[in-house]
Amino acid sequence: MKAGTHFDSYAEFYDRTLDEALQASGENHEFFARGRVSWFARCLRRTGAQPRHVLDYGCGIGATAPLFCEILRAESVVGVDESLRSLEAARREYGSERARFFSLAEYEPAGAVDLAYCNGVFHHISKDQRSNAAAYVFKSLRPGGLFAFWENNPWNPGTRYVMARCEFDNDAVPISALEARRLLRSAGFEVLRTDFLFIFPRFLKILRPIERLFVRLPLGAQYQVLCRKPASQQ
Repeated sequence: MKAGTHFDSYAEFYDRTLDEALQASGENHEFFARGRVSWFARCLRRTGAQPRHVLDYGCGIGATAPLFCEILRAESVVGVDESLRSLEAARREYGSERARFFSLAEYEPAGAVDLAYCNGVFHHISKDQRSNAAAYVFKSLRPGGLFAFWENNPWNPGTRYVMARCEFDNDAVPISALEARRLLRSAGFEVLRTDFLFIFPRFLKILRPIERLFVRLPLGAQYQVLCRKPASQQ
């Protein structure tokens, strides 16, 4: 996962650092976070899934937790991360009876989570450790549970530009959608769909209503691989 000490130094101004890198898009981190959760909520409705318990793997400062409660109507959210200072900020700003935050060492995967989510986490994990991270998520999910795996699309030049400007992406090793699908399948997941989102920057927002026509093409700044733990797995 994200190197704990690396992200400790950004815990107090993570959002500001990210927003500075995103300036070229004309949007801020909240736009993208809401867009991601809204998109996979749409995907979940098509599957008929109604997740009650959500795991945010690599939750950082926990800012996505309220969106799970608002958009997905989740009953509980557990965020896990390696950065202890980020977790302190998450508990302070977003901790509640519905949203709790733990270090990886504190949280024991128990096969009870309905939905797992991550965003921009795996490009901070060394290639030789990615399979362990995917296995952690797999063990956290109940049989039939879903994993919304979000990553930056390295085939998008705008994404490359933003990552080059982002201070905490200095260690990033991009992972393509093809690599992500191979990784997830090798961990035991069934891949259901892959979607590419966020094609048009703000100055072309008039075109955003047609983005959903192109989600299967590798054009967007980010992609989601939606996958499932087989119902037969324990």
